[in-house]
Amino acid sequence: MSGYGAGGTHPQAHSQTNGLAVAGLVCGIVGLFFLNVILGPLAIVFGAVARRQAAARNGSGMAKAAIILGIADLVVFGILLAVAASSGGFSWYVGG
Repeated sequence: MSGYGAGGTHPQAHSQTNGLAVAGLVCGIVGLFFLNVILGPLAIVFGAVARRQAAARNGSGMAKAAIILGIADLVVFGILLAVAASSGGFSWYVGG
């Protein structure tokens, strides 16, 4: 009678997730909504390092997604900056 895992490898032995790819993906997603000027570059760096590590192993899909989301974060920041500059900046008028 063979038990679980007998005669084979551990089920997760071939599908290890890269922690840097996950960190980059989380930074990219959160950066779309908050602190995009900080989290965007972090997502790009984490994604690039994870993609380089994944080149030796199997796929690098999450790393590519992290890089794309990091770039999207910086594009969103640029759009917000352009809108703020065209509308007179971030100033609040307290009438009196």
